[in-house]
Amino acid sequence: EARKARFRVGMVFQYPEHQLFEETIYEDIAFGPRNQGLSESETEVRVREAMELVHLPEAYRTRSPFALSGGERRRVAIAGVLALAPRYLVLDEPAAGLDPRGRESLLSMLTMLHRERNVSIVLVSHSMEDILRVADHMIILAGGRVIGEGTPRTLFQCDELLARASLAAPHLLQLGQKLESIGYSVGDCMTAEEMAKRILDSK
Repeated sequence: EARKARFRVGMVFQYPEHQLFEETIYEDIAFGPRNQGLSESETEVRVREAMELVHLPEAYRTRSPFALSGGERRRVAIAGVLALAPRYLVLDEPAAGLDPRGRESLLSMLTMLHRERNVSIVLVSHSMEDILRVADHMIILAGGRVIGEGTPRTLFQCDELLARASLAAPHLLQLGQKLESIGYSVGDCMTAEEMAKRILDSK
């Protein structure tokens, strides 16, 4: 029972690409399913589906993971966890070190996994921008204790609570508050693109 429970939870550590060790992308992603006792045909299906989920081309399967960019290696590492078909996915600072394009690609993938594949995602992050972008529910920890819980938008308005955890509201929300104070109605914009469109529409 404990073994089954363990496979229901997938863990993705910070800089998971440092854990890659096989000669090819296929072998790296296949490692977990094989340890689950799956047949080669079942493993093949899991690897193919995981590669599709993280947008890795089929042609990459024979390539070395060490010949890829940092963002691509991270997607290989995440695919290796997804190949275990977890019900819950826990990620520690998954976008750390990625460039803006890689960060957006990763966060979009996490949103898709939750909405389309019904994977419950626990995201551990100090990036409030990432939390604003993907989270439905937020828990703030300080000193190993829970000091706040609720929707990100609600908690981001609690300056005292954020200060206790040495956090600050996302820059986008801070900008939105300043724009509201000078007469622009930007409301609950979640991205810079949304905010720019709202500003243009209000002219």
